[in-house]
Amino acid sequence: MPKITEARILIMATDGFEQAELTVPRDKLIEAGAQIDIASLDGEDIRGWDETDWGETVSVQRKISDVDASNYDAIVLPGGQINPDLLRVEKSALDLLRNFYDQGKVVAAVCHAPWLLIETGIAKGRKMTSYHSVRTDVENAGGEWVNESVVSDNGVVTSRNPKDLDDFVAKIIEEVQEGRHMRDAA
Repeated sequence: MPKITEARILIMATDGFEQAELTVPRDKLIEAGAQIDIASLDGEDIRGWDETDWGETVSVQRKISDVDASNYDAIVLPGGQINPDLLRVEKSALDLLRNFYDQGKVVAAVCHAPWLLIETGIAKGRKMTSYHSVRTDVENAGGEWVNESVVSDNGVVTSRNPKDLDDFVAKIIEEVQEGRHMRDAA
């Protein structure tokens, strides 16, 4: 079981991520001692969406198609409406997410990011939460949606919105420290 101070965590996002849903987990995980890399579709820096307008630009270290999931302990997927909607149609993003899942790594998605879990088949048969407008999508994908600040189902961590980020990050840390999660491939 890795300590959080020895963990490597990837945040996968593109332009339009909800600002707090990337920066708060990034900062809190770094504060806890984890090494964080951010990957985007083209490996270029990305710009957030801060509630009602464009937010700050975030430095990116990796191109999604160049990332090897075996080098990380977890993947974090920020929400917002724009970011996961753009990523869920990108084969490289979906393949990378499936690789994390299939290797038993922690998969964490907040707000609208469970759309990626739906697209990859990870949501099926899983208890999870999301932003309330994604509830029907989760249920139609065969997931059990619950209205809780954070839900963990065998290493798949989901959360509703920016107000739940403290619980979300705490659960990511707990799950990373538990180690790999054995589950059926997506």
